Amino acid sequence: MDLGFHGKIVVITGAAAGIGSAVAELFAQEGAKVMIADLDSNRGKEIEKKIQNHSGYAEFHLVNITREEEVQKMIHSIIASHHRIDILINNAGLYAHGDALSFNEEIWEKIVSVNIKGVLWCIKQVGLQMVKQKRGVIVNVASEAGLVGIANQIVYNLTKAAVISITQSCAIDLIPYGIRTNCICPGTTLTTLVEVSLAQASDPFSTREKLENSRPIQRLGKPEEIAAAILTLSSEVIGYAHGTIMNVDGGYTIW
Repeated sequence: MDLGFHGKIVVITGAAAGIGSAVAELFAQEGAKVMIADLDSNRGKEIEKKIQNHSGYAEFHLVNITREEEVQKMIHSIIASHHRIDILINNAGLYAHGDALSFNEEIWEKIVSVNIKGVLWCIKQVGLQMVKQKRGVIVNVASEAGLVGIANQIVYNLTKAAVISITQSCAIDLIPYGIRTNCICPGTTLTTLVEVSLAQASDPFSTREKLENSRPIQRLGKPEEIAAAILTLSSEVIGYAHGTIMNVDGGYTIW
């Protein structure tokens, strides 16, 4: 099935690694022009080069999404070169441990700034352009943690619940302008970051086994599986989807 991405201008935040880089590579394979938006210039340029080496189109854009002026500058630069933005994937996010009694202001400010404020700045600045175009697609990446309570990560949980709420609000606000806004909630996915975290655990094998056994499928997700779901929500073949919250979590939230 042709998902209709050839020549589309796609902005992906947090695209230098993990799910974001898998999304960037898959969009490029489908013929999209990928804008890699990230603070990590080394990894971002590596992904850019990897896509280009496979005959895809990619540009790296250094940006701190917690600062609206930087997001605005990036969007203006992309518009100057490509004249439009067709799809925004709000993927960038941070994680932190800490329960209801142990989190502190530093963790709060850091996680909320990226996971909520950064999402809103990107939606606002890209949305202003999409309104002019009278079309566009936004996919926000939340988490299974936004749907159910998970111990010892209260700030992360609440920010991902906020992303779900942001998605639903924006779906209503932006639908008159021909803009679709949807959300994906991945389960624990075997990214490089998760692999490093597992390796640092006191007992990596039992820690991974516990994560795998917490869901009916008895394994962790693959970045390419989450990327495939994001591309599906981004395609006009599912153009009736507005405010959709898609779980891709191996059955975790229904078990």
